[in-house]
Amino acid sequence: MPRHPQEPERATSAEPAPEGAVRPPDEESRQPGPPPWPQATNDEPGAGTAPAVDEHAAAMRELEDRWRRALADLDNLRKRHARELERERTVERSRTAAAFLPVLDNLELALSHADADSGAVVEGIRAVRDQAVSVLELLGYPRHAETGVAFDPARHEVVSVVDDPDVEPGTVVQVLRPGYGDGDRQLRPATVTVAKRE
Repeated sequence: MPRHPQEPERATSAEPAPEGAVRPPDEESRQPGPPPWPQATNDEPGAGTAPAVDEHAAAMRELEDRWRRALADLDNLRKRHARELERERTVERSRTAAAFLPVLDNLELALSHADADSGAVVEGIRAVRDQAVSVLELLGYPRHAETGVAFDPARHEVVSVVDDPDVEPGTVVQVLRPGYGDGDRQLRPATVTVAKRE
């Protein structure tokens, strides 16, 4: 379409606008500065964050509730275990005491015959001693009073050393006090005299 001769030609170069003049919208959009804040729509990732936060809070509350329940269950289990352990100790203590009652009865019987034949009293006391040893063995603590065996630091406690040429060095010569039990179930080691080592 031919340009009207009277129509002024629009300036194509960037000339400064006269003071107080209103700039057209295309020039305002080219002004420096931050861009306008975008409006969130339903298609954008920022939309709908409130439901996600609610779900996260609900999951956290559920985890905290489960953690508190597990902590309470653990505390109840610990208390129940302590009660059962104390009950087992009481039962075992009662069983051990009951096992020694016949031994005490026989000792009482031997003392009641102290004025009788001394030989019979000695035999009675020896029988009571054997009965007590048998009870300890049944409880898992066998007696150790052997001589002529090699010294074992796990089962023997040396209190003296003797020079005996007829006995191999390091051999138990005499048991002064018997030991009871083995390994982890040892009540005490045997107190012994050992032949001197060369």
